[in-house]
Amino acid sequence: MEKLSEQILYQVIKNRANDSHKGTYGRVLIIGGTKQFGGAVIMNALAAVNSGAGLVTVATDPINFTAIHSHLPETMVMDFNDDLTHAIQASDVILIGSGLGDRLDIVKHTFSAVFAKQILIVDGSALTLVAEHHLPWPKSRLILTPHQMEWQRLSGVSVEQQSFEAFNILAREKFIQKPIIVLKQFHTQVYTNKGIYELPIGGPYQATGGMGDTLAGIIAGFAAQFLLTPLIDTTLAAVYSHSAIADELAHTQYVTLPTQISAALPRFMKRYAN
Repeated sequence: MEKLSEQILYQVIKNRANDSHKGTYGRVLIIGGTKQFGGAVIMNALAAVNSGAGLVTVATDPINFTAIHSHLPETMVMDFNDDLTHAIQASDVILIGSGLGDRLDIVKHTFSAVFAKQILIVDGSALTLVAEHHLPWPKSRLILTPHQMEWQRLSGVSVEQQSFEAFNILAREKFIQKPIIVLKQFHTQVYTNKGIYELPIGGPYQATGGMGDTLAGIIAGFAAQFLLTPLIDTTLAAVYSHSAIADELAHTQYVTLPTQISAALPRFMKRYAN
């Protein structure tokens, strides 16, 4: 298992070309946020926009529209009860599941609409729905972002067994697509085709609701704007950035809020652009 270091940030984060535009930095579609859990997609979107995605659209319950616009006018919104096929297929990165609740219909439709070349990040409720209903995974470039209980449901690997990487490796081998798996825990581990990486930073000051939603949004933002960089590297850079910012905030704070991490992203990324 390889330890992640800040070197991955220098490999991934690049200066922007002068002749670029918003389309250059990718289109992200975020799908989630029921009436009770609208905050999840707000935190997804804050992270995706602040980490540099060119265009971000949130498909959510209409009750969340005003809150999203008040937090982030840079984001577009649409009703997740409508036919999302065109929006899905026009996107470079689709992030589904944060605060999605029991909307199995939306997960099924999204899985049926994505193309093989697209990046699909599956988070939160969508992971649970896949596990409960034994849904087949779509043929896309998959990133899964489970916490330990979600990974237990998906893989059958108990929380106790997850401390032994061999169990997680065997579980991942059962996936036809061999997804990137970001297993969220103390010292998060990332399972990839290149190997296993462990995050040596981060701490209990991150134990706050919405932290995983923010991580998923950063992954989406990095994947969208650095499309020419290997997806494994962009995922690793997003994971490292998330906790590195939290570490810096923790020097003067007892807890680090997910929204504070998103707000710090532009300045943090500028430090590593080369």
